[in-house]
Amino acid sequence: MKEFLDGSVLSVVEKHMNANGNIKELAINFLLYGALAEIFARKTGFNRGLGGSMHAFFIPFGLMPNNAIVGASGPIALGAALYKRSNHKKGIIVSNFGDGATGRGPVLESMNFASMDQITKLWGMDGKYEDGGLPILFNVFNNHYGMGGQTRGETMGYDMVARLGAGFNPSQMHAERVNGYDPLAVIDAVTRKKKLLLEGKGPALLDVVTYRVSGHSPSDSSTYRTAEEIEAWKNADPILAYKTKLIMGGVATEAEFDAIKEDIVKRMTEIMKLAINDEISPRMDLNKEPDAISSIMFSNQKVKSMDPTREADMLMPKEECPRVKEIKGKVRKSKDANGKPVSKMKMYNICDGLFEPIIDKFYEDPTLIAYGEDNRDWGGAFGVYKKMTEAVPYHRFFNSPISESAIVGSAVGYAMCGGRAIVELMYADFIGCAGDEIFNQMAKWQAMSAGILKMPIILRVSVGSKYGAQHSQDWTALCAHIPGLKVVFPSTPSDAKGLMTSALEGTDPVVFFESQRIYGIGEDFLENGVPEGHYEIPFGEPDIKRKGSDVTIVTIGAVLYRALEAAKILEEKYGVSAEVIDTRSIVPFNYEKVIESVKKTGKVLFVGDACERGSVMRDMASNITEMCFDYLDGPAVVVGSRNWITPAFELEKSFFPQPDWIIDALHEKIMPLPGHVPTANFTDIEKIDRSKKGL
Repeated sequence: MKEFLDGSVLSVVEKHMNANGNIKELAINFLLYGALAEIFARKTGFNRGLGGSMHAFFIPFGLMPNNAIVGASGPIALGAALYKRSNHKKGIIVSNFGDGATGRGPVLESMNFASMDQITKLWGMDGKYEDGGLPILFNVFNNHYGMGGQTRGETMGYDMVARLGAGFNPSQMHAERVNGYDPLAVIDAVTRKKKLLLEGKGPALLDVVTYRVSGHSPSDSSTYRTAEEIEAWKNADPILAYKTKLIMGGVATEAEFDAIKEDIVKRMTEIMKLAINDEISPRMDLNKEPDAISSIMFSNQKVKSMDPTREADMLMPKEECPRVKEIKGKVRKSKDANGKPVSKMKMYNICDGLFEPIIDKFYEDPTLIAYGEDNRDWGGAFGVYKKMTEAVPYHRFFNSPISESAIVGSAVGYAMCGGRAIVELMYADFIGCAGDEIFNQMAKWQAMSAGILKMPIILRVSVGSKYGAQHSQDWTALCAHIPGLKVVFPSTPSDAKGLMTSALEGTDPVVFFESQRIYGIGEDFLENGVPEGHYEIPFGEPDIKRKGSDVTIVTIGAVLYRALEAAKILEEKYGVSAEVIDTRSIVPFNYEKVIESVKKTGKVLFVGDACERGSVMRDMASNITEMCFDYLDGPAVVVGSRNWITPAFELEKSFFPQPDWIIDALHEKIMPLPGHVPTANFTDIEKIDRSKKGL
């Protein structure tokens, strides 16, 4: 209590409430005041008022975050259980949610994920690691929201939550239905489930039957129940019923309960007065402290290991790892000493650049785990994890179900408990399957917790090629739009290695975009090739890949190589010197290098494979227009993909930016090129016409 938020919460209750030297009384006051001050968005709340009424929590007393998104605790609690199991920690995790949440995909995904056979049949198979399932209890408050409504089973087909257990594993998740209005029955049921979980027989499921006497607001009551039912359930109030049982059993007297009630009313009135007092419990003053929120959205810390007290569980010394040996014999440039192209088999590529810092961190940080779809099969979907299975045990590197919400949501819970996770969605398009977990959970918990929680998560997503409308989209703009996420997109082996190293050294959530188009490409820009050993590139710093004096071309992702091809044509055919800058990082991003280039050239194009409308390129172009208005000879131009669905591979050249598009856009929008005949239309008239059509 003394150390928490520099003692700001404790100082209020110590100064204004008398605990008579009793530490337990002081702790009760502390917990109630901190929660209530948080609910009223006070700076002295448990999360400085940034979590608010939906999210008040205090981890040192065993209370993990509540969630404003229905069912979101399912995957987060799953991740907490993964942390226990993967790091050999004692204890169990309880995930609380209502019966209505069992209609949500993330909850069902989490129950399936927690029931995976591999946890009990593969994770301890070599005898070195303990056997057993995940120590998680899915505790469902069945208040008949989903099961009830105007008629029984209105929005659910299984009538009672306990039946779900049979769908996930042979033990039926030890599912049990219990009277939630009887505290003794609940205690008894939880005690049995706790024993099973500690014996390694998890996961478990409790269907705790309670009653909803209203909907989401009091005015909704008639929608759900008859007046007679409501009255009956009010009369069965569990607090009053339990009190009656205790009196009848001779455990307590009516007078003792009266004294308890009087104490509660007195204490809560006193705490309420403190929590709403603007002088004692002020809110953040964002006029005086404009950076109060922004300063805690990212920790910007560098941490070698999330648990430096123990060794990492690995299957062999790093130098014996087959992939480490393989990479050692590779040429770390695309051309050999004679300037000849290195064969694909011998050339160090982007996959190698990603693998090296990841395997290093596996040996350095015992908490690091990596999982996703097909991670252990064929070295991951695109070869980044090739030959890693020999070195990393199952409980640290495994295949997940096709459950994107559970994949990302569990990484959030894993990080909340103090671990580091790399999770992969395979294709950027699948971001849509995990929208809440990426945009509301992964992105926001550091700030909502006032910086108490850390989110050392790397979410790997690849931008596809050759796969059409649902597997080939660059969704950098979606992620860049959300405060609280760092977003990077390297396009060279050295940048992939340097940025992955930075991501793995930090404690902030990173969406790490990769492009399938260029996984096999070699290093063309560093004279001595990709550096061996530890190599780090700070987030936010773009890199000049080609110097020039007449026009600036800023690229995002794999389009870098098409921009370099356009620059070569401009130089050779038109005598135009193009400077090409690779953004590398999208959030954060340092504009200074781009500004200096634009001051020199007076002309700028932004190019990327994302659809042009609402893209990162559009945002950057707008910012540069504002910052460099006096230096520009023409508008900041954006060349992105067409605002269509992505067509089949055979039609991709008409969809994704090509070198001639860049030249055409420069010619029509900024700098007429003598003798040039454009093939793509970048005129204002064409843009207006397309916009009318929603294109």
